[in-house]
Amino acid sequence: MKTTLVIMAAGIGSRFGGGIKQLEPVGPSGEIIMDYSVYDAMEAGFEKIVFVIRRDIEADFREIIGNRIEKVCADRGVEVAYAFQSGDALPEGFVRPEGRTKPWGTGQAILACDGLIDGPFAVINADDYYGKEAYRKLYAYLQNYDPAKPTDYCMVGFILKNTLSDNGTVTRGVCKVNGDGFLTEVVETSDILKTTENGTVGASVNGEALDPDCYVSMNMWGLTPEFMDVLWDGFKVFLQETFEAGNEMKGEYLLPTIIGGMLAEGKCSVKVLESPDKWFGVTYKEDKESVVNSFRALIEAGVYQEKLFG
Repeated sequence: MKTTLVIMAAGIGSRFGGGIKQLEPVGPSGEIIMDYSVYDAMEAGFEKIVFVIRRDIEADFREIIGNRIEKVCADRGVEVAYAFQSGDALPEGFVRPEGRTKPWGTGQAILACDGLIDGPFAVINADDYYGKEAYRKLYAYLQNYDPAKPTDYCMVGFILKNTLSDNGTVTRGVCKVNGDGFLTEVVETSDILKTTENGTVGASVNGEALDPDCYVSMNMWGLTPEFMDVLWDGFKVFLQETFEAGNEMKGEYLLPTIIGGMLAEGKCSVKVLESPDKWFGVTYKEDKESVVNSFRALIEAGVYQEKLFG
């Protein structure tokens, strides 16, 4: 079994202004955020990388990162594979409704990897920078995978105030964590706005304040290979309920919702791994300058070299 990192890169960010935000250069030598993710994952010990993309961005993806990363990984003995997420990839009895162009969410993105994963695996977003320590902790947890405990998962928790954008609202999985460090609830929360009062960063949703120091999920999960069966069973139920509710044009099968439902029913446990690193990412086009400056600061601090892969 190989410990695998799944990078979800199928989405084209509409809020980014129509471009493929995952492929925007942010490093001094043209690196994109995924370069740093792959670098940190390999340094932590991950042995396989699976990119989840869409067929319509495959050519651009391979040209900008895929071909290059394959060579880098090959030199280090790390396998690279591709999975393709499609809105048409549905269980028997379901058909993509006419007019729906986007896939069915992060849960379906993982289902696209079926057959490519044979051991414990981690999941991340392509356009998020998580920091080195997050990968180290995640890899260390996954090394303790026990087939007798197929529903023991983990999640890297980030502090809400450290994950907000100065340029608009964001969606986060707001978490509750018990005294033993286990997740008890995760609520996918949209339209979270960054606020500032007397120099203190806060957060609100539709004018209602949120705890800026609470944990949030940034879709950095540690999962078991058996989770794939859970996803398939749940996907059929999700589709049935979504079509019956008339929400087949917008409904999404999302990891925080899936795992949150399992927690509510006592069907899994999720250890929250605390990361001291600051998250940052590109949600809006205006975020890019801040991300570029953040990587420059990390390079100046000696965290990365000027040319990432030398």
